Amino acid sequence: MMLIVAAWQVCTAETITITYNEGQAATVGGDQVEDVKIAVKGNRVSIKDLRDYEKNLNTLTYVLKGKTSDGQLKLNTYVKARILLDGLDLTCQEGAPIHLKNKKMVTMECAQGSRNRIVIAACSDTAKNKQAAIWAKDKLTLTGKGTLQVEALGNGCKGINCKDDLQIDELTLSVVTKGDNLGVDTTKMMGPPPGGGNFPPGGFNPDDIPEDVKKKFEEMRKKFEGQSGMMGGGMFPPRDSVQGMPGMPPMGGMPGGKQKYISTCKGIKSAGTVTIGSGMVSVETNSNGAEGIEGKKGVTINGGNVTVNATDDGINSGGKIVFADGNTTVISLTNDAVDSNFGGMMPPFGKDGFTEPGDNGFMEQGKEKEPAIIVSGGTVMAWSKRGAPEEGLDCDFAPIEVSGGTLFTIGAGMGEMPSVPTEETAKQATALFIGVNFSKGEQVKVTDKAGKTLIDFKAPFDFQRSSSLVSCPAFKVGNSYSLTSGKETKNFELNKQFTTVR
Repeated sequence: MMLIVAAWQVCTAETITITYNEGQAATVGGDQVEDVKIAVKGNRVSIKDLRDYEKNLNTLTYVLKGKTSDGQLKLNTYVKARILLDGLDLTCQEGAPIHLKNKKMVTMECAQGSRNRIVIAACSDTAKNKQAAIWAKDKLTLTGKGTLQVEALGNGCKGINCKDDLQIDELTLSVVTKGDNLGVDTTKMMGPPPGGGNFPPGGFNPDDIPEDVKKKFEEMRKKFEGQSGMMGGGMFPPRDSVQGMPGMPPMGGMPGGKQKYISTCKGIKSAGTVTIGSGMVSVETNSNGAEGIEGKKGVTINGGNVTVNATDDGINSGGKIVFADGNTTVISLTNDAVDSNFGGMMPPFGKDGFTEPGDNGFMEQGKEKEPAIIVSGGTVMAWSKRGAPEEGLDCDFAPIEVSGGTLFTIGAGMGEMPSVPTEETAKQATALFIGVNFSKGEQVKVTDKAGKTLIDFKAPFDFQRSSSLVSCPAFKVGNSYSLTSGKETKNFELNKQFTTVR
């Protein structure tokens, strides 16, 4: 056993143990490993593993244990590493308690039966979105047969922030963020202030729109003027009508404003994909703009029990969201429960500018035909409390694919129409119920003609006129079923693969 204080040392072995000690410096145990340097200053431990990643090297294991109210592990590694948590209670008063500047995969494992806790109290470099209780620059795997409690208490602090792919297996993981978001900006305008007036400094000015784009927009306006569109109004209203689309509220947190966050208190964020294979994962957020789980390039749940309670989107991705197995329950208070932006938006909002009728108008050619949310197994309960236009499952105008599993959503959507499967992508019979009422705590059941219960849960909140997608393996085209919510019962027949019930 050796104690190293405020100095770089060359240190050694395939297993290095770091013990945090409240009131005194952390201790480091292990044999010497060439090109691995460790520095200790109080309970802040910095490690540089400078070994050549092209060589066939053993993966070092760093065992973390003990307790401190202000400590940190900062690991800078060019090779794969394993971090074993074995009874760790680590709080950092400023900055990420676990800060990984990794160039290769790091596996963080909780020892069997161990209870571990990682807390970030405050963070200062939120403008770069780096701070979180666990921050990783490259791929990260969280696993093990112990428990890990992650808490982000500071404003703008996230629970887990990974700049590449994140994999979660076996682990019992709890992530809670309690801080407020930072930097709400309502000066960026989508249009002039209601009732007229000038644009604010730095605001959006229509004079800045290129002339060719203005011309294209005007051509489309003339072509479609007065025709019905989203939410029962014209997508291009007549020029003498009120400004903007009928029924569409001003965007953002203030009239005409657009919210922009410097940093939000998301639960789990990955710049790559998030994949949950097994275990028990719960995520809770408590401030505006704080999504539960975000995987920029995709989210896949292959198993386990996943529970998300978020103020913003429960699960969000710019890629596809796949539910292959496991039990997933997602609740959003102010936004979509599950939101995929893989499919893009309809004209005139497409990435490539305005389009002629018949053009796809989506962010990328062909994506309008690809399912953005896929339910192939397991149980998916996706519930949005916000009301129109937020949904249980939202993938803009790309289809949802349902090929297996049990699905029940609560939400609304534009003009009561949420994102839905097509006749082709409803590979398992699916029903869309429009106008279902829910009262918190009352039993909700779906039964077959013989009275057998197929889906059964208690309503999570009060909701009027939900547009609910419902599917389960027992659904067969041509058979009759009943949906009961409290004292209301709606009998229906599945007359095709995708059936709308009003």
